[in-house]
Amino acid sequence: MNALIEWLDDPQVYRVNQRKAHSDHVIYGAKEEVETGNTRIQSLNGKWQFCYSRNALERPVNFFEKEFDNSSFDQIDVPGHIELAGYDKIHYINTMYPWEGHEFRRPAYTTASKEEAEGMFSQADYNPVGSYVTNFTLNEEMKEKAITIRFEGVEQAMYVWLNGHFVGYAEDSFTPSEFDLTPYLEEENRLAVEVHKRSSAAFLEDQDFFRFFGIFRDVSLIARGKNHIEDMWIKPQVDPSFQSGWVDIDLTIENLTSNGKLRVRLLNCKGEEIHQEEVGIEEQISLHIPVDKITLWDHFQPNLYIVEFETFDDTGVTEYSYYPFGFRKIEIKERIIYLNDRRLIINGVNRHEWHPEKGRAIDLMDMKKDLEIIKHANINGVRTSHYPNQIPWYYLCDQAGIHLMAETNLESHGSWQKMGAFEPSYNVPGNVPQWREIVLDRAQTNFETFKNHTSILFWSLGNESYAEENIRLMNDYFKEKDPDRLVHYEGNFPNPAFEDSISDVKSCMYATPTDICDYLENDGKKPFILCEYMHDMGNSLGGLNSYMELLDRYPMYQGGYIWDFKDQAIQVIDPLTKQKVMRYGGDFDDRPSDYEFSGNGIVFSDGQEKPALQEVRYYYGKYSD
Repeated sequence: MNALIEWLDDPQVYRVNQRKAHSDHVIYGAKEEVETGNTRIQSLNGKWQFCYSRNALERPVNFFEKEFDNSSFDQIDVPGHIELAGYDKIHYINTMYPWEGHEFRRPAYTTASKEEAEGMFSQADYNPVGSYVTNFTLNEEMKEKAITIRFEGVEQAMYVWLNGHFVGYAEDSFTPSEFDLTPYLEEENRLAVEVHKRSSAAFLEDQDFFRFFGIFRDVSLIARGKNHIEDMWIKPQVDPSFQSGWVDIDLTIENLTSNGKLRVRLLNCKGEEIHQEEVGIEEQISLHIPVDKITLWDHFQPNLYIVEFETFDDTGVTEYSYYPFGFRKIEIKERIIYLNDRRLIINGVNRHEWHPEKGRAIDLMDMKKDLEIIKHANINGVRTSHYPNQIPWYYLCDQAGIHLMAETNLESHGSWQKMGAFEPSYNVPGNVPQWREIVLDRAQTNFETFKNHTSILFWSLGNESYAEENIRLMNDYFKEKDPDRLVHYEGNFPNPAFEDSISDVKSCMYATPTDICDYLENDGKKPFILCEYMHDMGNSLGGLNSYMELLDRYPMYQGGYIWDFKDQAIQVIDPLTKQKVMRYGGDFDDRPSDYEFSGNGIVFSDGQEKPALQEVRYYYGKYSD
């Protein structure tokens, strides 16, 4: 198969040769490797060779060929944003699409004519391209195994080649993309990745943030050995007494050997073995494990059990993996959300991934610092606004007892709200058949990757994308696949026709306390959540108490998520003072821009507390029992 540049223009092409999404578990060659070092993962992070082009027409088309001379290429850090490496333009925008006022664009298959849609991105005068090249040799322990490559985050569309062979294509900037490299591996390998800043996916990724592009999350090689555990779904259940329960486990196994076996061990919160069994290897394995006297997971006691998996055959251990999980139950009874049979109160915050020097290319230490601030402020809930976060964040929230609203990578604000008016004439995904599969795929990838995380209480269908049939189908997907969690979506507010068929909760942005009272006092059908409120720009948050006191008056009011956690500001050296300063939207000659709207955090971009955080800590602390 040959790579086609026209894929950038067509929303019906969003993944080519990608492996199916699966759980985010880590595979080891043996249990000892958890401490000594994993032989089944090889990082490709580091310095890559790089060439920047203003558009696809100017890019080095054949740069992926093994004989191509790339001695003139620069170097760039992977992971990282291309703009923060000194290329292209830094641009912040909130509700509009970044090309408004520069280019006339409408989504394909809506009001755009066929001629307008063709070449919209692939032939654009401005649509930058990053051409990346790196060379690698497989670690000795990785050889003689099936090898995949995992890109954990690439904005916004990428083509991948190995040793001159086309490997695959991917969109969806914020979920992992995996490709099989095995057929093309050699002793010395040349990996080439072409990243385009914009594609048809840009209509679905209109989030309120700086518009970067590039390989901004980890890149890894993964060895899939004999009796490889490709996917696991761990489904803990609690009986009505909340005293005992069980775990249902579904496994998908690849590369089966004769006489293969699977050993499963279940450890309680103290690390004590409470169950062990051994079964023969099959492609699909289902297990049912009763558990007496369970210890529940919640915000204050995030108790985690561990399930271990070990595959082996006549030669010995072939793979090892483990996964932490907790017993908890989220449900709606009489229009009130309960967690473990107690009314749920959400003391929440919306969180973008952010660092003042690295942008969204954060690391584990950055996540731990964010979590420390969150816990200290009595925040118990985080909405991953407005895209799936890095994989380690979900594990950290499991361990810390943070209630997650796990958002799908979808925001199409600019397609239906124009200059403040609701005008969905070319809204996507809407009810447009050609945009249906791409958003269902995003929902599926979000679910399949993170389905085992106890901290996830809500699946969120995305943000500010109106509400029509394609989003209703996303809702149906989550309810069918995972009926034990709740589904959230706010877009019913601008289009109430879907109020009954989308979202388990009534969700609004910036409703006043009076608005909330009106809903709850007039036979509201669903529990009420503010997915965004207390917009923390400037000297804000003084009215927080007027919302918090509603928790005492209305059991159906469940709290909400402050907008937002951290300023999106970029640290630069001021040319006059030579001092480090923070710059916000509009400070980079970026137009159109929403200027200081990039600065809404309860902390500054470097994590320093704002006075508003004192208000959050005080009032959230009053309702944290």
